[in-house]
Amino acid sequence: MMVETYSPEETFHLGEEMGKKAFPGMILCLSGDLGAGKTLFSQGFAKGLGIDEPVNSPTFTILQQYDEGRLPLYHFDVYRIGDVSEMDEIGYEDCFYGEGVCLIEWPQRIREILPEKITEVKIEKDLEKGTDYRRITVEAER
Repeated sequence: MMVETYSPEETFHLGEEMGKKAFPGMILCLSGDLGAGKTLFSQGFAKGLGIDEPVNSPTFTILQQYDEGRLPLYHFDVYRIGDVSEMDEIGYEDCFYGEGVCLIEWPQRIREILPEKITEVKIEKDLEKGTDYRRITVEAER
């Protein structure tokens, strides 16, 4: 599926709609350049799960956990991971194989430990179509 959004609100709404359809064990891998909208999409996704607390990219903590929604949300930002073994230290397996939902920003850094069934969400900018334009491609369960 490919969706074009033309405002931050539309990107947020797409995330929200996907959050409403999320299921236990779902893993979304978010890729895109810095400033592409991964965190905005994540905020919408969290809202779709019923999470009202502020959702920010966990760049410096690697993992942020939210428990107030209908499913636990594990939001990873692995941009600063130097070695995939660092994921063991944060107990990633409990998140990947638990009853919650995982959002992983910069998944290419930990590709070798990702489960077989994931949903890839690629967010791309195209400045020729405007600064708020995003092309969002969703490929379910590779």
